[in-house]
Amino acid sequence: MTSPAPDPALSTAIASIQQSLNWYASQRRHWNYPPNLELQGAVRQDIQAMHQALAKLEQRVFKIAAFGLVSRGKSTVINALFGEKRLETGPLHGVTQWPQSVRWCNNDKIQIDLIDTPGLDEVAGGARAAMAQTVAHQADLILFVIAGDITQTEFAALQTLRQAQKPLLLVFNKIDLYPEQDQQQIFAQLQSLTPAGEDSPIFSAEDIVLVAAEPPPIMVRVEYSNSPRGSRPSPPPEERWEKPAPQLDQLRQKIFTILNRDGSRLLALNALRQVEEAEKNIATKTIEIRTAEADQLIGKYMRYKALAIAVNPIGLLDLGASLITDLLLIRGLARLYGLPITSYEAGRIWKKVVIGAGGILLSQWVSALFLGWQKTAGIFDNPGNLGAYVGGAVMQGGVAAYSTYIVGEGAKIYLAQGASWGHTGTSTAIAKIKNSAPPESLIQRLDNP
Repeated sequence: MTSPAPDPALSTAIASIQQSLNWYASQRRHWNYPPNLELQGAVRQDIQAMHQALAKLEQRVFKIAAFGLVSRGKSTVINALFGEKRLETGPLHGVTQWPQSVRWCNNDKIQIDLIDTPGLDEVAGGARAAMAQTVAHQADLILFVIAGDITQTEFAALQTLRQAQKPLLLVFNKIDLYPEQDQQQIFAQLQSLTPAGEDSPIFSAEDIVLVAAEPPPIMVRVEYSNSPRGSRPSPPPEERWEKPAPQLDQLRQKIFTILNRDGSRLLALNALRQVEEAEKNIATKTIEIRTAEADQLIGKYMRYKALAIAVNPIGLLDLGASLITDLLLIRGLARLYGLPITSYEAGRIWKKVVIGAGGILLSQWVSALFLGWQKTAGIFDNPGNLGAYVGGAVMQGGVAAYSTYIVGEGAKIYLAQGASWGHTGTSTAIAKIKNSAPPESLIQRLDNP
């Protein structure tokens, strides 16, 4: 029996995360520089987050988190999906005190965990709201449970959750309490929800699911058929309470449609975004802690460039020497910060710095060319005129040193974005997976919160 072919999205994400871990978790990451215990402690949690993202991806654990205000039926919806009571529910507010995760489906292809969260508007909600944000960050799909017209508090919570760039289903629970006409009216209102300053509504009709997770018991009248002649008379009619079955087929079908169409991509994208964020955190902390060393390195390259250009008698070669010095500086900064970088990527950063600096560097180069021409003309037209040569060389060296300072400071900003570049970097992997998603995929809407 042959094993199933590996999923392309998962394979791309795993390869990218493993590359990041091989670099950031390496004990030789700062082999060229003295070890920094402060830095090692600062990035430990981020490296752990990268390990957790990889483990979740390798185990193929797809997490679905339920959010909403109190008494909207989050736990009841999860219980109804299971078909049995797995989570505690009750008439009082705040039954769910902490996030609870339960395994819903477990097979060779994917494991699905359902996560119940505390109400977003409960007492002491500050800590719980932060906890909910952590769960939303880890979730691959979010169910936002409401039970009628959406409130301002719910709308604000929705706005916050959309920042996580996760697929979001609006679950309209307790529809059994509304007449059909009211259901349709609320459904239309939900489709028209549009944040201030945006043109498109938050939800399409496909994103809104109507359910009745726990319909209340109803009174039914039971009438018995007449007994055959000669037998005992039929029992009199009776009334009794019966509990209707949950109306949850639409939600269940919607979840499995998303899983079948986008499950592996969503799983891969979420893991990659967590690692991308960890990389940026590591880069930012590294740059902050190694600021003094970076400034010393920039100063050294400023002196190198100033000296090299000052002593070079041919002005036209100065720009080439300037470019080489800048690229070496960028690679030196990256190595100081412990960031993997190639000459090609150093060139990309250099271009970004040049564009970002705008006319500043351009004016520096024009001045350098002019001074270089004066320097060259002075030495070749009149070899004895050393004063003109020295004056031009000193001025050109000063201009070159300042341009190196601009490049170095600009490179620090771009290096703070982490090591997500490259053919298998996290940013590249995210773009590749998103481009592979079909037009009808939820993934195509994730970047438009």
